[in-house]
Amino acid sequence: MQAARYVYKGLEVQPLVYPRQRTQAGLSRSYDEGFDAAVRINEPGFRETHARSRVFVLAVERAFESSGEARRASTAYAERLIDSCPPGKTIWDTEN
Repeated sequence: MQAARYVYKGLEVQPLVYPRQRTQAGLSRSYDEGFDAAVRINEPGFRETHARSRVFVLAVERAFESSGEARRASTAYAERLIDSCPPGKTIWDTEN
């Protein structure tokens, strides 16, 4: 599942939400165990050959109860990563 992309401080943010448990054969989906989340941050022009992109996975012990909760958490996480980037560094240099 993916949410729409948006630009935050010049970087494109794309929340990535997926079920915690893999869908079993014969079932259409598996949402009972909740959701996990990650976020892709890329430079504008991501589809161009030289643009940079990185995926950051949210490290959580307990699954999110809904896809909306996971999406909001991944968006907030991306904004915190971007805001906390030290002067003289880029989001691509951080160890998160």
